[in-house]
Amino acid sequence: MQTFTLIFLIALAITTLTQIWLSIRHIRHIRAHQNKVPEEFASQISLADHQKAADYTCAKTRTGYPSMALHLVLLLCFTLGGGLSALSEFWSNRLDDTLMQGMALIVSTFLVMGVAEIPLNYYRTFVIEARYGFNKMTPAMFFSDLIKQAVLISLLGAPLLFGILWLMEKMGENWWIYAWMAWVAFNLFLIAIYPTWIAPLFNKFTPLSDTALKERIEQLMSKCGFKASGLFVMDGSRRSNHGNAYFTGFGKTKRIVFFDTLLTRLSPAEIEAVLAHELGHFKHRHVIKHIVISFAMSLGFLWILGYLMQQGWFYEGLGVQVTEVPSTAMALLLFFLIMPVFTFLLHPISSFYSRKHEFEADAFAAQNSSASDLVQALVKLYQDNAATLTPDPLHSAFYDSHPPASIRVAHLQRQGQL
Repeated sequence: MQTFTLIFLIALAITTLTQIWLSIRHIRHIRAHQNKVPEEFASQISLADHQKAADYTCAKTRTGYPSMALHLVLLLCFTLGGGLSALSEFWSNRLDDTLMQGMALIVSTFLVMGVAEIPLNYYRTFVIEARYGFNKMTPAMFFSDLIKQAVLISLLGAPLLFGILWLMEKMGENWWIYAWMAWVAFNLFLIAIYPTWIAPLFNKFTPLSDTALKERIEQLMSKCGFKASGLFVMDGSRRSNHGNAYFTGFGKTKRIVFFDTLLTRLSPAEIEAVLAHELGHFKHRHVIKHIVISFAMSLGFLWILGYLMQQGWFYEGLGVQVTEVPSTAMALLLFFLIMPVFTFLLHPISSFYSRKHEFEADAFAAQNSSASDLVQALVKLYQDNAATLTPDPLHSAFYDSHPPASIRVAHLQRQGQL
């Protein structure tokens, strides 16, 4: 057995077993606390709602098991099982151009993975989400969204993939610098066009019509030094009863979006507090920081790939026979298939950084609106979204981008007393 094969299998085992262990911990912790509402929420959330959140969270967590098994089987079949080698040979016998062979290899691999994932996504939507009263989608809408996503990926992703593969083949050993520049430009382009060109393909966006609420929000934005191209309401209720608010885009394309479900549930003061939190992310430049870190990491990963694609053990250790001129597409595909296996244990760092940003945005909201209103809004959102109030601390540290409810509310209450 190749040394790298052994390293890969050990990393895969550690990642898979850790995921299973964390899920088991999460379910057990929630079940242990499902019969009593945490004291700080007892006056606002009923025991029935608390137990519904426990059941919903455990059901969602359990659906992770078949997803883990599917990803594990596909990864092993594609790598050590020889699936990628077979696909590569299939396309090389039918296409003469190496770039087209690489495109076909990568597209067909992700097509197989995407199709295999559809039954699980269908089950989550039409069984789990429906069981707890959240799903509003129809099967026709579900498959329509899949078709739209496939068309978007074809129109936007295919040219990017072709460009990256061309750069890998034509730009010499420093190809990764040019590929990174193309990746950065592509992502900035997506951010710019998403609000006005992509999002409307899936949802309807209408200008906020509540004059009093609009004036209130505009006063808050003026106070915070934020300018947006408009305030919009998204018909999120077409697909789900979950509620949210966000701002998207940059420069002149920035816009603030409210789910219609959020507006029907929260009071104007609570909506203002939620928006103040979102503006806190803007004021602290969290989105820009996230983009910069993401771009820096992508540069590092491409540099690593530039090294690995020259190493025979990288291919052979993952079940791919090395040819005289290793396939750049194969190297790219192998790298992005196994990268999650080797980076999983870094999740807590990313989650910690994200939660730090949430605390900063909460503090900003407490200073520019009302901490108590934000607490009230959050409690309603926890209740409406059936978010558990008692997650397992270790599971939360690994996965959660937002602080646990009790910690977040306590932090806000302290902010309100300052």
